[in-house]
Order: sequence, then structure tokens, then C-alpha cells
Amino acid sequence: MENKPAPSNFIRNIIIDDLKTGKHKEIVTRFPPEPNGYLHIGHAKSIVLNFDLADEFNGKTHLRFDDTNPLKEETEYVESIKEDVQWLGYTWEALYFGSDFFEEMFNKALLLIKKGLAYVCDLSADEIRQTRGTLKEPGKESPYRSRSVEENLKLFEQMRKGEFADGKKVLRAKIDMASPNLNMRDPVLYRIAHTSHHNTGDKWCIYPMYDFAHPLEDALEGVTHSLCTLEFEDHRPLYDWVIRECEMESQPHQYEFARLNMTNTVMSKRKLKLLVDKKIVDGWDDPRIPTISGLRRKGYTPEAIRSFVREIGVAKSNSTVDAQMLDHFVREDLKLKSPRTMAVIRPLKVVITNYPAREVEWMDAENNPENPEMGIRKIPFSHEIYIEQDDFVEDPPKKYHRLYPGNEVRLKHAYFIKCNEVIKDEQGNITELHCTYDPKTKSGTDFTERKVKGTIHWVDAGQALQADFRLYEPLILDKENEDPADFIDNINPNSLEILQGFVEPSLKDANPHDKFQFFRHGYFNVDPKHSTADKPVFNRIVSLKSSFKL
Repeated sequence: MENKPAPSNFIRNIIIDDLKTGKHKEIVTRFPPEPNGYLHIGHAKSIVLNFDLADEFNGKTHLRFDDTNPLKEETEYVESIKEDVQWLGYTWEALYFGSDFFEEMFNKALLLIKKGLAYVCDLSADEIRQTRGTLKEPGKESPYRSRSVEENLKLFEQMRKGEFADGKKVLRAKIDMASPNLNMRDPVLYRIAHTSHHNTGDKWCIYPMYDFAHPLEDALEGVTHSLCTLEFEDHRPLYDWVIRECEMESQPHQYEFARLNMTNTVMSKRKLKLLVDKKIVDGWDDPRIPTISGLRRKGYTPEAIRSFVREIGVAKSNSTVDAQMLDHFVREDLKLKSPRTMAVIRPLKVVITNYPAREVEWMDAENNPENPEMGIRKIPFSHEIYIEQDDFVEDPPKKYHRLYPGNEVRLKHAYFIKCNEVIKDEQGNITELHCTYDPKTKSGTDFTERKVKGTIHWVDAGQALQADFRLYEPLILDKENEDPADFIDNINPNSLEILQGFVEPSLKDANPHDKFQFFRHGYFNVDPKHSTADKPVFNRIVSLKSSFKL
């Protein structure tokens, strides 16, 4: 992976100071996703931040699955998360599951009960919500708050043994029902869930809540800097309370940074799952959604994603990033890597009437003029070719320099051709053009007798390879990332256009995820899901140009 100077940010400055003062001898960070969905571009920001900081200071980064809610978590998500982190270019020092620590968490809950800081409560979830109070009014204490230590210990053991139904009892922390921070008003630490867990099976029927499990996991792993997004800022007092009152030897500290928001993008796993479940998109790897697997399938590169995340930086206040900024980094990454070939996505046949009918000529073409080391390839040329429908107009406007009756253009890597006749069907649709070529104008020669203003691309009709092209537009019409509850109403009905055309025969051996720049059309990726040996499918990653500027 490339080693670039890390941009300055407040977390990096804290780490520098902690190492300088001796507060920590080694930096340990962690990336702690819940395995309840596929990772998206927002998670990439956290991945890059945690791994980059640890790498810079010769520390360690753990991959940990915060799997404390078995109702929503699946092994499928665990495996996809591992794949995504590795694809982004990172290797974790250690792999943990929150469920690895369930026994330690249970024992810490017993400790809180013995200290008089936790109690078993019989209130329902709705009743707890109703008695929590508001920002202006204190909450009401549970009638079960005064249970004795002995009774709480007995009830909690019974909860573990499965003697109560789901929702009948919870374990709550005993803190302060009048606290100005609602998270400190006797939060729930454990709930009952008689359901199988992806990692522990049926061993447990009580599960710790995230706000209890997360700080304990950090402490048990020896994490030094626990990096979270800003929505967890109000949870930090509870994080510190759990670490302190559970008497953890390791003392991690939580730091919050702004999450990644992007225009025209849904960043909620719940909403992304809704799109998948309703089959609005083609699975979790649909190129129209911002999952890492979707970005990978569309053709984004890990290098581009890392560069994008590093460029937006780490801040303490939320903002929204233009999605075109990510496209900019993809173009920058691909421009020297991708072979430049020709593809016709809306074909119009051209018959070159004065070219020998059975002759095939092979033209030399550079694979990438900006990167000569990529060499050259051979392109077949014969009397029948395909051009783009958009490159011909029967009645052209002013300053139109492409093909029209009586006009001459250059075929890229080939000859000048001139349109002489337009063939139409019974409905008046143009089906074919008859042209002539000038054999003296072959590309690479010193022909200077006349000039043409237009150059168009083409493929040989006899040897071109049939292909599908998938062109994408933003899935969400609303430019705001924080989409309303009815975001489904903002779905773009034209977010995907599938076209059938042709590519050069040299692409017949292209493999899934191979990337190409198609002349004038943009950068494309061989779709790993729908391509076949006989008919490749190309996803457009980005167009060639953008108005976006850094």
C-alpha cells in the first residue's frame, strides 16, 4: 500500500501527544462493525482512519464484530465485512467477536449488581420509554429500583437460565433518573432474547446492550483510542461509567468524529436493507448503492476510495460531501492503469462501399497514450463497421463536425470516410450508412492534403464482440444525504439504462473486474455477476469528464 504523509487531524494530534507524554506506549485501534448488513462507503471512512492511524504509529488495529443483537446478525454479513476490509487493502492484527466476551460481560454485570449499581426491572420497553422523561423533565424511578442485591442476583441468574420470556425482565444500570443526559437515566444493560446466535448458538438467551458491551470489549482488547462517529458523543459519559464501575484494568478513551455524508446517497444500513428486501436494487452489491461490494462491482478501486477518504479528512462537525468527489479520485486512479479501447453502445452500421468486401486490415493502436509501457494492440478493419448513432445526423446543426451526408470524418486509428447514402426502413428509421474511404489517409501516415474536424470511434462489424453496457445515474433524486422517512419516493426510475452494443475483439479474454476506458464513453468495469464467456457486461464506473474540482 502507498505510504503517504498522514493529513493532520485532531485525533492524530491527540495520539502524538499521548505517545509523547507516555500515556500510551503502543496505539491500538479497532474497527467494530455490527454484522447486520453490508459495509458502505461511510464505514470505509472509519476503516481507513483506524488502520491508517495505527499503521502510522506502528500500532495495531483489531477487527471486531459487535454481535450483541442476534435477531439482526448473520454469518453472511461477517464474511462480507472481512472481504471488504481486505479488499480495501488492510490486514487486522486480531479478529474478535463481541460474543467472545459474553462470559466476562456477565460477570461484570454481576459486579455492578453487587455494588448496588444494577437491578432487574420488570417494566416493559414501552413503560421504560415513558418513564425516561424528557430533556426538560426528569425521569421516574422504576418501582423495581429498590430490589435488594440478593434478589437482583437471583433474578439475573434466572434470566440467564431462560426462566423468563422475552421482554419480561431487563437488567438496568442504577445511575441517575434526573441526569440531564438521557443516556444516564438507568439505561438497559441486558435484555432477554430466546433466539440462536450466529457465533454462540443457543448458549445464551440474554444479551448485553451495545452501550454496555462496547466499552467492555474495548477494555478487554486493550484498545487505546476508541473512534466513533458524532452520534455517540452523548453516549461517552455512559462509556466512561461502564469502564470505571466495572473496574476495568485497561482504560480506553472514546473520541468522536464526523460521519461521512454524501449527496444523492442513502447511508443507513436499515434503508439499504429495505432497498434490497423490496428488490428495488439487484442485491447488496448493486452498483447503484454505496456498499463496498456495490462500489467494487461497479468498478471503483480501493486506491481511489482510500484517497477520497483521506482527502475529506477528519472533522468534529458534520457536513455533506459531493458524490462527484469520489468519482474524481476514480478517474485519477484509472487514467494511467486502464487500457483505452473502443466500444459502440448504440450501434449504427456503416458499409464502406469502395473497400474490398473480403479484406481485413489490422490497425495498430496504443493501449494507453499516457502510459506507453502498456504497449499496442491490433484492431481489425473491414468494409462493414459500427459507429455510434449519435455520431451521425442527417440534418446537422451549425458547428457539427461528425458524420452527415457529404461530410468527411476520421475513423480513429483508421481512415477518412465520407457519407454518401442514408438507408432507411419502411418507418423512416435510419438502418445503415453507405460511405467511401480514402486509402491515402491511413492513420499514422503523413497525409496532409486536407484536414477534417471530426474524429469518431468505431468497431469492426465482422469481428466485434457483442456486449451489454450498464449506465448508472444516482439512485436517489434528492441531493440531501439525510433522506426523509419516505426516501423510497425519491428513487430515480431512470437510475439504470442497459444498452446492447459491441466492443473490440481484443476484449474477448477480459476477466471480471477488468477495467477499460472506452473512447468518449468513460471508464467501465467487467461486471462479475452478469458477464458470460459469450457476452460480457460492462458497468460504467464514471464518465470521462466532470465539472467537479477539488
